[in-house]
Amino acid sequence: MPRPALTAAALAVLVLPLAAGCVANEPAASTADGADGATGGVLTVDSSATDCAVSATEAPSGTLTFSVTNSGDDITEFYLLGEDGLRVVSEVENIGPGLTRDLVVQARPGSYFTACKPGMVGDGIRAEFTVTDSGADVGPSGDTAEQLAAAEASYVAYVEDQVASLVTGTQAFADAYVAGDDEAARQLYAPTRVHWERVEPVAESFGDLDPLLDLREADLEEGQAWSGWHYVEKDLWAPAPEDNGGVAYTPLTPEQRRTAAADLVRYTQQLADQVTADDFTFEAFQIANGAKELLDEVAGGKVTGEEEIWSHTDLWDFEANVDGAWVAVEVLRDVAEAEDAELVATLDERFAALRGLLAEQGSADTGFPTYDALSQGDIKALAAAVDAVSEPLSQLTATVTGAA
Repeated sequence: MPRPALTAAALAVLVLPLAAGCVANEPAASTADGADGATGGVLTVDSSATDCAVSATEAPSGTLTFSVTNSGDDITEFYLLGEDGLRVVSEVENIGPGLTRDLVVQARPGSYFTACKPGMVGDGIRAEFTVTDSGADVGPSGDTAEQLAAAEASYVAYVEDQVASLVTGTQAFADAYVAGDDEAARQLYAPTRVHWERVEPVAESFGDLDPLLDLREADLEEGQAWSGWHYVEKDLWAPAPEDNGGVAYTPLTPEQRRTAAADLVRYTQQLADQVTADDFTFEAFQIANGAKELLDEVAGGKVTGEEEIWSHTDLWDFEANVDGAWVAVEVLRDVAEAEDAELVATLDERFAALRGLLAEQGSADTGFPTYDALSQGDIKALAAAVDAVSEPLSQLTATVTGAA
C-alpha cells in the first residue's frame, strides 16, 4: 500500500506497539434496557425535515448504537453532543434520503444532546439525552484496554503533529496574504490545508471551531458571520460574476484582509491549545468513527468538487482525508485484525486501490491538477473507489468496540 505523505514524527507514532484483541463484529450492546424503549444499546432515530425522533430519551452506559434513518428529502447528519452542546462526542454524516446509517459510541453516564441536521446547516434539531449508570465499565478491559490506550496515545500524538504543522503553515499563509503576495498565498493554501483535512474530525469534536475555520459560503445561514479558509479562498481566487450570484466580486480591503488572517491564525491556535491540553483524549471509537467521517467528507464535498469551489484544490483535501482515515485504521489495526482479520484485509485492499487512483493524479508533495481538469471518467472512478472503502470502514467502530 502506498504510504501517505506523513512527517517522520507522524510515522513514528504509528509504530508504537499495538497487540492483539478479541472477538465479534457486532457492537457490545449494553445488557440493561434503557428507559423509553432503548433496548440492548440500540436506539432508532428518525431524521425528517422537522423532527429528530430518537426512540429513547435515556439509555444505560456502555456501547450504544444510534440507527439513524433519513426520512426527509435532504442529506442529514446525526450528532451525540456533550453536556455543553458544543463538544461532539461522535457523529455520522452524509445520510442520504431513505438511507439508514449506524453511529456506534461508548457512552459514559452523564447528560448529552442528540441532534439531527437536515440539509447539514445550522445547529440542528436538538433534544436532551441522558446516559444512566449501568454499573458496568464502559469500554474494553484487560489487554485490549491497554492496546486501545496505546492506540489512542498514538493517534493523539499524530493529531498534535499535524496541528503543529497547521499552525506554522497558517501563519506563513496569513503573512503572505496580509502582505498582498497573493501568488505566494495561493501556493501555500492547499499544502497548509492538508494538515487540517487529515484531522478534521478532531476539530469537529470541539463544535465551535470547525465552522469558524472551514465553513463554506454555500453553508452560511442568513446573517451568519463568515470566517476561515474558504472566506480567504474566495478573495484569492475571485469568482467571475456568473459564479458569484450574477454580481461582481468586491475584493476585501487591506483592513478586512488583516482581520480575516488574524481570525484564521487565532482560531488555529485555539485548536492547537485544545489538542495539546493535558486532558485531551480521543477514544478508540472516536478514532474509528472519525475515519468514516473523513471518507464521508470525501464523498460529500471533495469528489463533487464543492469543497474548494474557487481554488479547485480538492484533490489535496481528498488525499489528506484518505491519509487521515488510513492512519486511524493503522493505529487500530492490531485490535481490529484480531477481532476481524477479513475486514482489515478488505480495508487494506480497497485503500490500496483508492490510493493508487489518487497517485495517478499526483500527490500533495508533487502537486495535483485542479479538480475542474479531471475527466468525468476520473471522477467516477474515484467516487467508486471511495464508496468501496466506505462500506467496510463503516464496520470498524463496531469491530473495535466489540473487542473486550
